[in-house]
Amino acid sequence: MFYSQAGARPRTWEASPSEHKKWVEVFKACDEDNKGYLSREDFKVAVVMLFGYKPSKIEADSVMSSVDPNTSGIQLKEFLDIVRKKKEAQLYCSEVRHIFTAFDRHYRGYLTLEDFKKAFKQVAPKLSERIILEVFRHADLRPRTRK
Repeated sequence: MFYSQAGARPRTWEASPSEHKKWVEVFKACDEDNKGYLSREDFKVAVVMLFGYKPSKIEADSVMSSVDPNTSGIQLKEFLDIVRKKKEAQLYCSEVRHIFTAFDRHYRGYLTLEDFKKAFKQVAPKLSERIILEVFRHADLRPRTRK
């Protein structure tokens, strides 16, 4: 079975001017004292405002460890880059889920080898069955049992 998880990198994506403006406004709203940067707590609030969830300790630690040590927090430029990357990943996951759902014709949450073959027949009809089988085996996330 092929479950809906993917490891490919998201494509580069650019924000619309209105979206970019919103990100800047969120940054300014979360930078209450006009320090010019977001503290760890400010960053968490900004993520809640933009993405609707509170970042985990691990995510916050990761972001804060990537900040220039000569500054006290996340500068606007860094913040915009972080938000853009998060948005890219979010859009990529949504796209992958949409494609997966189109091929999961029985709404099981996984693809069988037959589902996989039908999907490849639609998108790459000249691909050999041997290659399709190799791709399926590589993508199959079920635990392997040894014989």
